[in-house]
Amino acid sequence: MAPKTHFLQQEAIRAVGRALIYAVLIVGGLTMILPFYWMITTSLKTPDEVVMMPPQWIPFCWKWDNYRIAWEAAPFGRYLLNSVIVTLLSTLGELITSILAAFAFARLRFYGRELLFFLLLATMMIPGEILLAPNFVTLTELGWIDRYEALIVPWTANAFAIFLFRQYFLGIPDELYAAARIDGSGDFRYLWRIMVPLSTPVIITSALIKVIGSWNAFLWPLIVTNSAEMRTLPVGLTAFVYDTGKNYELLMAASSMIILPMIALYLVMQKHVVEGIARTGIKG
Repeated sequence: MAPKTHFLQQEAIRAVGRALIYAVLIVGGLTMILPFYWMITTSLKTPDEVVMMPPQWIPFCWKWDNYRIAWEAAPFGRYLLNSVIVTLLSTLGELITSILAAFAFARLRFYGRELLFFLLLATMMIPGEILLAPNFVTLTELGWIDRYEALIVPWTANAFAIFLFRQYFLGIPDELYAAARIDGSGDFRYLWRIMVPLSTPVIITSALIKVIGSWNAFLWPLIVTNSAEMRTLPVGLTAFVYDTGKNYELLMAASSMIILPMIALYLVMQKHVVEGIARTGIKG
């Protein structure tokens, strides 16, 4: 009886521990979801319900028309087009540069490779704000201010993305590279025909991180754009705040239109993100 009693006590302790962990996770999840819930419900309220005290958690009258009014109150169509162009081209550019650089660091043998990779990683410790002024001056000299080049070109390379791809490439067996070389395959063909197809998880991970970051970027687009025609969605939303004043329901509707696509994209692709991040540590 004593061993059985001890076993039951251990099971009870484990059950209590799991219950506490689940409770903490549920509370944390609800805390994270609450701002999004409030944003969406506020976007569907009337102006009177927005300022009602105590707060009205569920709208009495669901005003879906707020989204139409918000969309027509500013040139969000143009903002959306700019954000899509900048996000797609900067993501494509980052993938190309990261894959090529990571392949060189992972497979090619050249003098100073480890030192160069160390210096590349060291750049990740430099705050981005320090580079704003010199980058702005450089783009001004090139005549790129208030143009797509200023929004795209500086963000087509990323040290963290190169690190992710390099770590993943190191996990691909060396025998594949040796066999490809014996068959007469060049480095670029091996990269394109073998390594890239095998790297789908990390490609999706890197692309998703870049898409979300580029879509939500605010400070840099604010600095390098002057006209409304070149504004991206976050910058356009800031201008919309000044135009709408205290129409919080319209502001929340506009914010929802900007944020929800990225949330949906992440929920769809989260499995690939976890897989890509996990596999980058297979081999150091």
